[in-house]
This record gives sequence, structure tokens and C-alpha cells, in this order.
Amino acid sequence: MRVGFGYDSHRFVKGRKLVLGGKEIPHEKGLLGHSDADVLLHAVCDAVLGAIGREDIGSHFPDKDPAYRGISSLHLLIKVRDAADKKNYHVNNVDSTVVLERPELREYIHEMAMNIAGALGIKVGRVNIKATTNEGMGFVGRGEGIAAFAVVTVSEKEAGEDS
Repeated sequence: MRVGFGYDSHRFVKGRKLVLGGKEIPHEKGLLGHSDADVLLHAVCDAVLGAIGREDIGSHFPDKDPAYRGISSLHLLIKVRDAADKKNYHVNNVDSTVVLERPELREYIHEMAMNIAGALGIKVGRVNIKATTNEGMGFVGRGEGIAAFAVVTVSEKEAGEDS
């Protein structure tokens, strides 16, 4: 078994949709980024990449590459899962935390977990998403952006095992 850790943060901007965990969340601002700027999925991607001993998400999907402009981060997560498959690993579980002052995520967390589980080819019960505030401190506390953390475990596939 191997463990990977991921972190990402993006600032809020007007004129973009807010996408977290592959789910569009109603909010007056979205996150700035080359892709859909899904901070949660970017943290999960980095955690999986770390667990399999690969470079970070920016190395695999550079923000200078027009192919990734506006791309759904769920597609990036599927590509990361494929990279794990090629290295003979499968994801066991995901534990993540989204840090934001608002919007409230409680009603969206299950759908976000389903999206992540689907992209990784695992049971939804193996994906945990928590949300917390930063108690008014720092860029998150001032409502300037969102941060996310993720921890992932992977295991080597046994002979004959698919994803």
C-alpha cells in the first residue's frame, strides 16, 4: 500500500462557474484557473499522482497547453486513474477536506463523492469529503478563494485484477 497527499487552492473571480468535485455549485463567483479550476479534484489528482510516484498535476496537464483550457477536472482525474492503472495500482480510498467560508457544501457532498468514485472506479463509500471554514483567517477566511486537501491510498493490483 502507498499513500499520497494533495493540496490545491484557487482564487474566486466573477464570471466563472464554481465547480467542486465535478459538481456545479450555485455561487456568485467561480474559481480562476486554466481548466474548470476544480480545487477538490486537483487535490485528489495530486494525491493519486503522489501515491504512484509521479509528478504533480501541473506536470501532466500544463496550464500553457490549450488542450486543457476549460477542461472538466473529472476528465483529468480519469487520466490520472489511467496512469495509476499503467503503473499497476488501484485507488483504495480518498479522504479530503475543502476549506471555504461559503457556499455551504453539505447538500452537494454526496454527489461530489459519487463523481469522484465514478472517475476512480471505486465504491462511493470509499470517498470521504469534508468541508470546513478557516474561521475568517487568511485568503480563505476573507472569502478570496478555496483550498482543498486530499489523502489517497493505493495498492498494487493482484494478478488478473482490473481497475
